[in-house]
Amino acid sequence: MNITVNGEPHQVADSTTVKQLLEEVQIPLTRVAVEINLEIAPKATYAERTLQDGDRIEIVHFVGGG
Repeated sequence: MNITVNGEPHQVADSTTVKQLLEEVQIPLTRVAVEINLEIAPKATYAERTLQDGDRIEIVHFVGGG
């Protein structure tokens, strides 16, 4: 199915979860926020939340520093 990740087209298998997507794009689950269709997805739902064809995903990961 086709989704958009951070403004770029991306293909994933049917029933892909948020957690699987993050693993696929090699973004660690720690210090990350995921927005699906303009709604923040709670981190506790990443393993169960399945993506749908046409979803628009924004992934932001936080970087420490000073």
